[in-house]
Amino acid sequence: MTAAHHNPAIVESASADMRILTWQDEAATAAFAAQLAALPEVRNAFITLHGDLGAGKTTFVRHLLRSLGVQGRIKSPTYAVVEPHEVPALNIWHFDFYRFDDPREWEDAGFRDIFASEGLKLAEWPEKAASLTPPADLAIYIEAIDETQRRVTLRTSTECGRRLLQHWPQ
Repeated sequence: MTAAHHNPAIVESASADMRILTWQDEAATAAFAAQLAALPEVRNAFITLHGDLGAGKTTFVRHLLRSLGVQGRIKSPTYAVVEPHEVPALNIWHFDFYRFDDPREWEDAGFRDIFASEGLKLAEWPEKAASLTPPADLAIYIEAIDETQRRVTLRTSTECGRRLLQHWPQ
């Protein structure tokens, strides 16, 4: 993980559609992932992950997938664009749109069908495919404060996302 200079705002506020958290270390990241995995709404959510290279997006996804019961090696889909995972009664797709640059890939790869189906969809670098994806149920913005701490902003604009956010106090 990399560090970035961080000057916290003098006053931070969160609306009903936003929460601001601090993950003190990777254990806090794992705890958040476990808490999120336990929520029934996550089973059909579209979650986007935002942040600089090294902010901790893939680390968070690995903790979430482990908490959901994924076994074995969890690869980053940087080159494949999507890695599917399956656990009992749950399909999971982990996208990494970092190298995505041709909207025709969307149709050719069957992503429209994936997004229309049941299951959890996780997307790193969603801005690379923003015009093609539905609105995120939960957008997670991760900012490195230092080598271990992360400032995390959770945002939503959907009813599913609002149900997810209600599990974290304002």
